[in-house]
Parts: sequence; structure tokens; C-alpha cells
Amino acid sequence: MKQVLTVFVVVAAACGGDDDGGGTLEDARPVIATYATNVHANYVDTLEGAIALQAAVETLIATPNETTLQAARTAWIAAREPYGLTESYRFYDGPIDNPTDGPEGQINAWPLDEVYIDYVVRDPAAGLVNDTSVTLTKDLLASRNEQGGEKNISTGYHAIEFLLWGQDLSPTGPGARPATDYATADNADRRKQYLALVTELLVDDLTTVRDAWVPNTGYAAELVAAMPAEAVRRMIQGMGALGGAELSGERMATALDNQDQEDEHSCFSDNTHRDLRANAIAVQNVYLGRYGATDGVGIEDLVKSRDPALATRLAAELAASVALIESIQAPFDQALLDDQEREKIEDAVSALQKQTDTIVEVATLLGITLNL
Repeated sequence: MKQVLTVFVVVAAACGGDDDGGGTLEDARPVIATYATNVHANYVDTLEGAIALQAAVETLIATPNETTLQAARTAWIAAREPYGLTESYRFYDGPIDNPTDGPEGQINAWPLDEVYIDYVVRDPAAGLVNDTSVTLTKDLLASRNEQGGEKNISTGYHAIEFLLWGQDLSPTGPGARPATDYATADNADRRKQYLALVTELLVDDLTTVRDAWVPNTGYAAELVAAMPAEAVRRMIQGMGALGGAELSGERMATALDNQDQEDEHSCFSDNTHRDLRANAIAVQNVYLGRYGATDGVGIEDLVKSRDPALATRLAAELAASVALIESIQAPFDQALLDDQEREKIEDAVSALQKQTDTIVEVATLLGITLNL
């Protein structure tokens, strides 16, 4: 076995002064325009996924049975796919995570303490669902999110995930919350109400982010009008922060070190392997100027015009990271306990760290300082 890898944090390199291929980056304007278009399209798809999830939740609430519960779970998994691709649009105080009112903490905070929301095996009366002294509203759920501790999570994808799957008590599969929790169980009506409210809040938050990226308005217009070097800095900052400390560290190395499913990203549904793949592709998409059917100009084109070998090297490293993550056997919590699969995880973490070093080289080439 290889030595277990620990959380990785990149210290940014910077260059300044002369325009050695960087400078004001006036040739980056088409790259920035492509990025803004792709971000908007990605958030449109993400919001549509959340709206489809909301419809499935409403059906579950109206007619709770195993079929409607499974349909809601399927809708949750589908909704996660486009969202995972958006996470490279974070880490530069943009619309989703600006320090004033960015909703990212309400959308995707994790890991959560199940007992904060609903019953667990050791405490059948736990959580806001079972606290009948509290009136459930969207404002209440938002105000309680991370109140008193970062694991006291009451909102977002993972709160919905727990409400759909329940605790993951299976050694080989996901959680198995019964549909009777929404029909005949104690506080079934409050559980329905909580699930409806938290899903509506997710749709509200994603609508806000989507609207900020509407072309020629709001943040999208601000980004396109910004100095090109600053806009490109934000793009590369998102790539480096997601692939580096966040994905290779918090989402993979921490779980690898602790061998604890509570540290995996989507532990209740066993969807973590899909989350990790989407995040790796998210970094790749920004570099290549891709999203969905769009294959436009990206940061790669800026690098090619200055250092073709570096451009090719980073493209290859990004592809290698995606392939290594795809090679890990699902579910991720079982891979953590298998020696062969742990080596694959270690290899993927190393690849992500290597690509982040190269992202810093790219930033330096373009005259950009990163904060990683």
C-alpha cells in the first residue's frame, strides 16, 4: 500500500510587471465571453434539474409509496449531475459564494449531522422534523443552516438527500428510508413539510444564481466588461481551488485518511463517485471552453499562443484526472475500504495535485496571481 495522502493546499506563484504573454490579456475577451455563456447554460440546466426534483418531491408528498420515493431519489441524482459541473464557478466571490449573500452554503454544505434534521437509529425523536415546538418555514430552515456548528446543516442538496434516503446503514448500498416515513410514521406531515420547504428553497437559491448569469445583465455583464486579466484570474482561481484543496483534499484525501463514509460527499445516496467525476470535468470544461454541446475557445487557447507544450501538458493532466476518478469502483465508501481501490483513489488525488501545480504554472505564464 502507498502512504495515505493528506489534504493538499497549493501556495500560489505569481509573476508581475512585464507583459510576457500575460499583461492585460486583451486576446482573452472571446474566452471570457465563452465562459460567461457556458456558466449561464450550466446554471439553466441545474435549475431545470432542481425544478424536476421539486415536481418529484411534490408527487411523493401527495402519494407516498415506494414508487414515488424511488422516483424522487432518481430525480435527485439527475439534478446533481449539472450542479457538479458548476463548482468550478466558485472560489472567487462570484454570485454563488460572494461573502455578503452568496447562497452556496445553503445549496451544497456538507458533511451534515443527520440528527440535526430528523431521527437516527440512536435517537428516534431527533431533529427539526420531530421538534414540534418549532414552526417550519423556509426562513426558519435558512436561519438554522450551520447555526452552532458547520455540520448543523438544514438546507440544500444533502439535506434533501438525507430526507430521501435516510442514514446509510448498509455496508454495501445506500440508505433505505421507508416510504412510510411520509405516510404513517411519527411526524410524517412535518417530514413532508420539511422536504417541500427545503426543495423550494433550493429552487429559489439556484434561480438567484441563474439570474445573475443571464447574458448582458448582472454579474455576467460585469465579468465581460472587467479587465480581461481579472476575468481570467477568476476563471483560473475557480479551476485551481476546486481541483486542488477542495476535490483532491476535502472530498477525497480526507475520506481516504479517515476511511469514514461520513466524510464522503453524498454518503446517504452513495452518489459520491458521480460527484467526484463531475467536479473533475468541471475543471476541464473551463480550461477547454466546453459545456454540453458547446466547444468554444478556452484558457487552453490563451496558453497555446504563448507556450504550446504547457497547454498540451495541462490538457493531458486534466484528462488523466478524469480517467483516474472514473476508474474507482463505486460506491466510494466501499472503495475506501479496499486496498486496490484505495490505491486508485491515491493515484487520482496525486493527479489532481499535479494538475493544480500546472494550473499555477499557467497562471504565472499569464501574469496572474492566484489565492489557493
